[in-house]
Amino acid sequence: MTLRSDAHHWGTIAKSFHWVVALAILGNGVFGLCMDLAGNPMRKINWLALHKSIGLTVLALMLLRLAWRWRDGRPREELAPRWQMLASRIVHLLLYLLALALPLSGWWFNSVTGKPLQFFKLFNLPALAAKDDALRHFSHALHEYLFWFLVLVLVAHVGAALKHHVFDGDDVLRRMLPFGKSRNDKGGNP
Repeated sequence: MTLRSDAHHWGTIAKSFHWVVALAILGNGVFGLCMDLAGNPMRKINWLALHKSIGLTVLALMLLRLAWRWRDGRPREELAPRWQMLASRIVHLLLYLLALALPLSGWWFNSVTGKPLQFFKLFNLPALAAKDDALRHFSHALHEYLFWFLVLVLVAHVGAALKHHVFDGDDVLRRMLPFGKSRNDKGGNP
């Protein structure tokens, strides 16, 4: 397994970014939805602080992922009808945009509430906007709707990967699995 991607396989770094960011976003989204289950106000404050820090980590990882993606190679696209290739590009673009917009909208929501934003209690980040009670509910709703839109796009992404794997029998899914080998590999990656 190589660090960089080539014409046939995604590299270890690209795969790592993919899976770590995906799990962090989904885990933090579920965590965010469960914060209302916190038994007492202090626990909810601590959970909210952790949710924000994980979101900031996702933002940093996405920026690193974009930088790596810009410099890294990429496997050739599997042959597919033109509409599927276009749909794939649109879904991937939406996933990247939403993975950036979601933590940024959370940062904006935190800013308009006028609360400090700490990164794992290590340091504070600057506000993206001034405190504005009129925008508080809108910014929260935007953050939540972006999450649900991301979930819908993710369902399309996973569904397409499974369709390629189960019905088309190609390597689209195998190339991104952490230990996936191409059906054409005999004993490992070239």
